[in-house]
Amino acid sequence: MTAPRPVVVVVAAVIERDGAFLVARRQAGTHLAGYWEFPGGKLNDGETLEQGLHREIKEELNSDISDVRKIFEVAHTYPERLGELHFYRCALTGTPQPALGQELRWVRRSELASLEFPPADAELIARMLAG
Repeated sequence: MTAPRPVVVVVAAVIERDGAFLVARRQAGTHLAGYWEFPGGKLNDGETLEQGLHREIKEELNSDISDVRKIFEVAHTYPERLGELHFYRCALTGTPQPALGQELRWVRRSELASLEFPPADAELIARMLAG
């Protein structure tokens, strides 16, 4: 019998400003290194989804968020884990800074397909490209 895969709950911020979306590149040494993603990360024990999102954006972008609204959720099976992703539309209350040294980029909706996102993001990206 194989051991059950751990379930990792992730929250992500879909931030749009002036027709472009903020994306970050996953750093070397992390799961899915080099892929682009919407800023966010793993939930800590005891946190609600929104609490985790606020904490992650503060840690990653040195900013807070407002107008938080859930837009999409998906479960995805990776070989080593199960991912449960929760995506929220929100606005930044400050100027994003790459607090962890990660590469940040503002990309237009039409450019999303040219970047490599994790497989779990595929359905959200397809919906975004469809309008």
